[in-house]
Amino acid sequence: MDENNKAVMPTCDACSHTDEQALLARIDELARGYRGREGSLIQVLHMAQSIYGYLPLEVQRVVADGLEIPLAEVSGVVSFYSFFSTQRRGKHTIRVCLGTACYVRGGKRIVERLEELLKVGVGDTTPDGLFTLEVARCIGACGLAPAMSIDDTVYKRVNPDNLEHILAHYAMDKEGDAV
Repeated sequence: MDENNKAVMPTCDACSHTDEQALLARIDELARGYRGREGSLIQVLHMAQSIYGYLPLEVQRVVADGLEIPLAEVSGVVSFYSFFSTQRRGKHTIRVCLGTACYVRGGKRIVERLEELLKVGVGDTTPDGLFTLEVARCIGACGLAPAMSIDDTVYKRVNPDNLEHILAHYAMDKEGDAV
């Protein structure tokens, strides 16, 4: 954990096993603290994802064991809600709206161009860990279609030709420059 009580993922091969075990132990302790509390699963999963960064099967198993509930129940909740991820997430999340207005106005072309530029598919994270690409059914910007968001910033009337420029802004962040 860092000074802001956020999870710090392992950064070196030599120490990753120990750090991962410490994170899993923290999640186990957390889950045990909620054992027997009705309706606490989603809250525990949110906290576990905050600690570990995502919810792979191993983390789901720790939560299930800690809460003393079936793994199938935990996995069912994780797979149902879109805010839970079973794969490692990038530093920035790109969500392309594919609601009706955005789809009709070129949302699919935006997705295809991003897949080409990032060399990943929808639901995947770039190898450098900078971006995770997702689609959304609606981001509430129908009058600005096609729209996409990167983290909390919404981009309106996105043109596939402008994507490289938009992404370059975030790639600068990777190199330590201000976004």
